[in-house]
Amino acid sequence: MLRSFLLAVTLALYCCTARAFPAYGSLAGLSRRELETILPTLTFQPPDSPPGPPADTSAKLVNDAAHPWQQQAPGDIRGPCPGLNTLASHGWLPRNGIATPVQIINAVQDGFNMENQLARFVTYAAFLVDGNVITNLLSIGGKTSFTGPEPPSPAIVGGLNTHAVFEGDASMTRGDAFFGNNHDFNETLFDQVRNFFMAFSNQFGAGKYNLTVAGELRFQRIKESIATNPTFSFVAPRFFTAYAESVFPINFFIDGRQNDGQLDLTVARGFFQGMRMPDGFFRANGPKGADGINVVAAAHPVPPGANTGALNTFTPDPTSANFSTFCLLYSNFVNQTIKGLYPSPTGDLRTALNINLNFLFQAIPGAACPQVFPFGQD
Repeated sequence: MLRSFLLAVTLALYCCTARAFPAYGSLAGLSRRELETILPTLTFQPPDSPPGPPADTSAKLVNDAAHPWQQQAPGDIRGPCPGLNTLASHGWLPRNGIATPVQIINAVQDGFNMENQLARFVTYAAFLVDGNVITNLLSIGGKTSFTGPEPPSPAIVGGLNTHAVFEGDASMTRGDAFFGNNHDFNETLFDQVRNFFMAFSNQFGAGKYNLTVAGELRFQRIKESIATNPTFSFVAPRFFTAYAESVFPINFFIDGRQNDGQLDLTVARGFFQGMRMPDGFFRANGPKGADGINVVAAAHPVPPGANTGALNTFTPDPTSANFSTFCLLYSNFVNQTIKGLYPSPTGDLRTALNINLNFLFQAIPGAACPQVFPFGQD
């Protein structure tokens, strides 16, 4: 009885200060009662259709007069993705770090020359988990605390920092969530990257980050997390994003006029820590995706799996998708992740989810997988 009374009081207080729930706050995982309180305070913004590939995909200057680097202003949001952080700091994305899915797709295409289908798939997958499908906004940063009385269960909202989806364990330059800070640049981990540069410099690329170094570093980070993080998880979708994270710097942080696949340490630090492009930086010459991911994964094959609550207890998970079962990644993401976060949406929420789930499906190359409809078809 006392718990019910306190819950009612908390909801009543929150209703009076509902504006404290930010427009980019994710609705994923909220209870029916919380949604009933929050949804009336939000205005449904029907999403625009995703953009297609740009007409010009050549290498061109992107650190230009129209997109100068600017210091992050108070209140600007940054998060675990150095690429999106950099695009926001240069104004390819809104500098405050809050954007629509269409703005993100355009930014990664125009600023980095990311391939269109990949840009759409990762954007809508991230948006469905971390964005606000009613207002059509997503924060590129970490979770944000409420500024007013909180609803009963969530203390944080919005952002790309949802653990084990896009942000995850065994990152190259961010710590595991188990240790408390999984979104800020970690100098110790970056020093390890630098050591790999030095260790492999004579044999594999003169002190540069390349696919060979990426394969060794990815394996090293996995081993470290197995040995130090009892909650280490390496299943889909993080299994995929971890390997993509390893090759994205090679594909997008190397000047488009350079064709050797060798990323300089100073340039890498600029993106990862400074969130800035080098002076005179040209984007990739032609659309790029997760090129080289098979090379990195094949260097030291590790199946999807997780520690079982203690150190060095890594156990393969045969139910997780892997590189040979992409359609399982899609169906599990929709039927388990999204359906689990939104068990029974209605009204505008259901409509928005269905629209964005359709955008996600349309980004699968050749519609190679059967479409999944967890909330039925409108």
